[in-house]
Amino acid sequence: MSWEDMCEYLKEKGLGRWADAFKEKSVIKLRELNDGVLVGKGIYQPEDRQKILDSILKILPAAPKVFNDPIHGSMELHPLLVKIIDTPQFQRLRYIKQLGAGYFVYPGASHNRFEHSIGVGYLAGELVKALKEKQPELDITYRDILCVQIAGLCHDLGHGPFSHLFDAMFIPKATPPPGPGEQMRTWKHEDASVKMFDHLMRSNKDLQWMMRACGMELPEDLVFIKEMIQPPAAQEEWPYEGRPEEKSFLYEIVANKRNGIDVDKFDYFARDSYHLGIKNNFDHGRFIKFARVCEVDGQKHICTRDKEVNNLYDLFHTRYSLHRRAYQHNVVKIIEYMITEAFLKADEHIQIEGSGGEMFTLSTAITDMEAYTKLTDCVFDRILNSTEDNLREAREILKNIVERKHYRFLGGIKPEGIQTEEKISQLKVDLAAALPFPRRGAQADGLREEDFVVLPVTMDYGMKKKDPIDSMDFYSKKNPTQAFKIKREQVSMLLPEHFSETLFRVYSRKIDPESLEAARGHLEQWINLRNEQLPGNMYI
Repeated sequence: MSWEDMCEYLKEKGLGRWADAFKEKSVIKLRELNDGVLVGKGIYQPEDRQKILDSILKILPAAPKVFNDPIHGSMELHPLLVKIIDTPQFQRLRYIKQLGAGYFVYPGASHNRFEHSIGVGYLAGELVKALKEKQPELDITYRDILCVQIAGLCHDLGHGPFSHLFDAMFIPKATPPPGPGEQMRTWKHEDASVKMFDHLMRSNKDLQWMMRACGMELPEDLVFIKEMIQPPAAQEEWPYEGRPEEKSFLYEIVANKRNGIDVDKFDYFARDSYHLGIKNNFDHGRFIKFARVCEVDGQKHICTRDKEVNNLYDLFHTRYSLHRRAYQHNVVKIIEYMITEAFLKADEHIQIEGSGGEMFTLSTAITDMEAYTKLTDCVFDRILNSTEDNLREAREILKNIVERKHYRFLGGIKPEGIQTEEKISQLKVDLAAALPFPRRGAQADGLREEDFVVLPVTMDYGMKKKDPIDSMDFYSKKNPTQAFKIKREQVSMLLPEHFSETLFRVYSRKIDPESLEAARGHLEQWINLRNEQLPGNMYI
């Protein structure tokens, strides 16, 4: 810590009258400060020396802490990371389910964003340390390592209740549509992660002093951390400010926008598979061992051995399988839809106190981090156990979820062309109009378009229709510094030809046996009619 930092710190703690005593040396080694050193600097009052030493102890890094984790075993974390974990803003993640509504279907999926974030912070450190050890010429510094670890730790600070349900389903529907001439407003949890990180830093003053005591440079390193959490949208040649272009590879560790291979996926693949009871075929430890930085088109990127190409296809197939079997399971999706319905009905009636005593709703809390800190999965129980009449409709929806009276899945449809809200609305109209065959005893059964729910579900390998391996670079054992691409034809003839598919899931709101039978008949009749009209494009 520089003497300027030390002087500023003492002034902040009300000990500024002793600031001049620390101007003799350009660098203050906090661990060397003791009672005798302070006496030597002319601080003779015992109570003053004790105040200074007590204050310094709060920002002095302690010994690393070991966390026992079912996925990664004994994880040793730097005391600065532990300091961040112990803040209210990070502890909030204990109360946000990693898989959102997945817990209503998979009893083991009870894990939260809290343990996932710790795992990502740990793996981020393991990968960057491995690169530093293998390639000293990369000039990876102690500061770089700390920043990458903190970014991994804090990358999910902005998740709302039930994780992706909040930013992917609730907020888009709760946000007013853009006015004439306005652009569509989008909000993602990464936006809130950056804002929550700023709030965390402002609310825990000693944290900044501890960062300085650990050798970090502020605000430069804070900018770098936030850029790793949410890369800038600008398309300049080098849009980053936290680190120069020669350290471009550091931006691929936590959230890799280039090919999607990052430690965030490494942790949630392993952790989610463990809690879901689904086998994970990808070994992230092997990737870390083979990772190297090579120059590609004038920039340094993380590459892996050519022989690992099949393992990377396993990685993306694992992602697809987790989406198909768990994340987008037909019951999970409809429960998420129903929770969203409940939240929308409860939105304006839930009041959360934020900065300066101002009150916010479920949807507006994203604008104030003090209010957002209080917004977790607990809002589900708050609505479920409420007695207010204005929450009655929302309460009934959540009660039906708990009692397993959710809307029932009828079947899936392969849609044509680009999917829009208008197409979904028209499909519901068509389903209501497609009366079942007489053999089902179908006369006017009273089913209307609002009795059907249609949810579009897209599953892919992580880069929409693209093969993610096309964006990955490899090196060979003979030439570890030369990066090259591997074409899928060179790997295997058994690889998939398409990397994305969309389905329409159709559900019935009415779940009594008669209505369900009739709704299935409507869907079956619609499918038969479409197959007669388009015999070469069979529907399911």
